[in-house]
Amino acid sequence: MPDLIGIILWPLKWAVELVLVSWHWLFTAMGLPAAAGITWVLAIVGLVLVVRSALIPLFVKQIKSQRKMMEIAPELRKVQEKYKGKKDQLSREAMSRETMALYKKHGTNPASSCLPLLVQMPVFFALFSVLNGVQTIKTDPNHTGVGLLTNELMTEFYNAKLFGVASLHDTLVGAWETQAEGWQVTVGILLVLVVLMIVSQFFTQLQIISKNLSPEAKTGQAYQMQKIMLYVLPFAFVFSGVFFPLGVVIYWFTSNVWTMVQQFIVIRNMPTPGSEAAKMREERLARRGKAIDSSGKIIPLEKYQAEQQRLFEEAERARAAAPKRQQPVGKQRAKKQAQKSGDAGTKPGGSTDPATGTAT
Repeated sequence: MPDLIGIILWPLKWAVELVLVSWHWLFTAMGLPAAAGITWVLAIVGLVLVVRSALIPLFVKQIKSQRKMMEIAPELRKVQEKYKGKKDQLSREAMSRETMALYKKHGTNPASSCLPLLVQMPVFFALFSVLNGVQTIKTDPNHTGVGLLTNELMTEFYNAKLFGVASLHDTLVGAWETQAEGWQVTVGILLVLVVLMIVSQFFTQLQIISKNLSPEAKTGQAYQMQKIMLYVLPFAFVFSGVFFPLGVVIYWFTSNVWTMVQQFIVIRNMPTPGSEAAKMREERLARRGKAIDSSGKIIPLEKYQAEQQRLFEEAERARAAAPKRQQPVGKQRAKKQAQKSGDAGTKPGGSTDPATGTAT
C-alpha cells in the first residue's frame, strides 16, 4: 500500500529542502562552518522568512476577516435568537441560509480567519518529515533527501549541534529518555522556547482583543470566544515543545515572533474603525497635522476640516429638502378634530350655505 501522506508531502519536502540548502549555502559562503548547529538554525530561520513572506496577503485577509467576524457578531446573535428553541429541520435550514447570507454580504466566513495557519501546517509537517529523515542517517549511512539535501548535507545536518550539545532532530521526550551527554541543555533550550512561544502567542491575541476591536464587536459571543482563546490557545504549544524536534520548535517560535510583529504593524496602520487602535492612530496623525478622510486616505488636517464642513452642509441641505413627515392621527383624535371643525362652521357669526354645506 503506497504511503499517501508521503506522496502528498513530497513536493513540500522538496521545497523545504531547497530553501534550507539555499540558506545553508548562503551562510556557509559568508564564512560560517558548514556543519555548525548555528548555520542550520539560521537556515531554518531563513525558511520562516520565505514562507511567511509568501503568506503576507493571506495574513492581511485573516486580519480583515477577524475584524468583520467581530463586527457582524451582533447580527449573527439576532439570527440565533430568532430561531432559538426551534429544533425542526426547516428552522435549522432557514437559520443556516440566513447565516451564510450574512457571511456573503460582509465577505467573510469563520474558516478564512484560520487560513494562514492551515496553509502553514503542511510546511510544519514537511519540515518535521525532513528532520525525521535526517535521523535515518544513524541506521542508513547512504540515506538522502527527496531533493537537494544530499547525503553529505544530511550527514552534516545530523551531526550539527546547537551550543555543541543540542541536536536539531532531538525532542524533549527523546532527550529526557536517552539522557545522552548534554541532554540537560537540550531540555533547557526546548523549555525556554516553549515558554517564549506561549508568551508571544498570548501577546499576539492580546493585541487584537485589547486594541483592535470596536465597542460593538466587544458585545458579541465571538468576543467571548476570543477571550477564552487568549488563555487557552498559547498552551497548545506545550504539545509541540514535548514531541516536536528542536528544529521544528525553532521554526515555530520564529514564526510566532513574525506573527506578533506583523500583527503589531497591521493593527497600528490598519486598525478596526472605532477601536482603541484607530483612536490612537487618529491622535498620532493629528499631532502631525493630518487626518483620515471618508475614503480612508490620509490628508492634511485643513482638507479634512473642509471635507467635514462640506459633508455637514450637504446633510443640512438634504434635511431641508426632505418632505415633512406627517404625524399619524388616531381615530379618536381625528373624530375630535372633525367635530371642532364642524362647531367652527356653525358658531355664532357664521352661517352655512344649505346648497353646498360650506360655511359663509
